[in-house]
Amino acid sequence: MLNIIENIKKKSPQERFLLVIGLLFFVIYVIFGVIIILWKNFPISLQPKWRITLGIVLIIYGFTRLLRVFKQN
Repeated sequence: MLNIIENIKKKSPQERFLLVIGLLFFVIYVIFGVIIILWKNFPISLQPKWRITLGIVLIIYGFTRLLRVFKQN
């Protein structure tokens, strides 16, 4: 954990900004996926199986973005 913090401190401001943006979008995709799964009266009319599928795809995409951010760092 301490090593990760030291690596972040060594980054340029641009690299830190891109890291924060990457983490922010990970959180956005995961939250949006969970909202789609749990929201029964979703504004777009989708069958429950497609709503759940879309939510799972968004969550998986969020995790792949997170892995890509950590591989670049």
